[in-house]
Amino acid sequence: MKDSFGRTIDYLRISLTDRCNLRCSYCMPREGVELTSHSEILSLEEVLRVSEIMAGLGIKKIRLTGGEPLLRKNLIWLVEKLGKIHGIEKLALTTNGIILKEMLPRLAGAGLKEVNISLDTLERENYQKITGSDSLMEVLAGIDAACEAGLKVKINCVPVKELNSSDLKELAALSKDREIDVRFIELMPLGCGRQYTHIPADEILKSLEEKYGEYEEITTGKEKSVASYVRFKDFKGKTGFITPLSHAFCSNCNRIRLSSEGFLKLCLAYDYGVDLRKMLRSTESDDEIADAVKKAVCLKPAAHAFNRENEGPEEKRNMNKIGG
Repeated sequence: MKDSFGRTIDYLRISLTDRCNLRCSYCMPREGVELTSHSEILSLEEVLRVSEIMAGLGIKKIRLTGGEPLLRKNLIWLVEKLGKIHGIEKLALTTNGIILKEMLPRLAGAGLKEVNISLDTLERENYQKITGSDSLMEVLAGIDAACEAGLKVKINCVPVKELNSSDLKELAALSKDREIDVRFIELMPLGCGRQYTHIPADEILKSLEEKYGEYEEITTGKEKSVASYVRFKDFKGKTGFITPLSHAFCSNCNRIRLSSEGFLKLCLAYDYGVDLRKMLRSTESDDEIADAVKKAVCLKPAAHAFNRENEGPEEKRNMNKIGG
């Protein structure tokens, strides 16, 4: 599936819920948000149907996100079904890790091979300050369990000047003794994130080099990746940087997003797309839905507007509503 700029779109991120058991400062307000009613969220059967249609259009990778996807009931059933779709080569999940350890045996048994765990600090007090929850130990236990189960583990950290600027070196060290990828993702000005200041990746890399010494740049091979990677000397794992602001990668973007309400979103910065829920719950056939997806993908913009002067993003929702 190609967009109007010739980019191959083969990666679908699916938000299963807008609910989350954390209240990260840059993502959701502490007082909470108005949650989507159960009837407005896609059923797992509808998610499966969309995924099968998308696979027929050339989608090869699916990532389950939220909110917190592990809160979605019957998630194991969905993972099993998605893993059996012809054409889907990789099935991954992004989680905050709090209940990962207890669910991991069933997830691994269902066929999950890769997990990204969101973690912004290893300092317990700061973790509680950022997330509103004293759950750091549970997250670390989830990381250990995922490594022991043989899953590919990536740590996603959002560096925020006001929140965790002094914690990044310690986080990077998680990849020293284990084959974990620790990735630093520049904060995007969406929702609550507009209140904070991102830390450019080049600045982080410089500070890590001062701490850990020489590094080598790592190529990702044939697999497309929005992250650039380095490996510090004597580190088993890699350190990655995802740079939508300082080094925009829009020309290589290969992804689209499906919100928990069934809205197919083409770019994080913009709120236009197509309402697939309406089509799923009417008489439209799979072919008609596929045609609607292909037409929508042709509207995917060339680039986001996050770093254009005097041109802010049109998207107004918090990340829990969009899908991480």
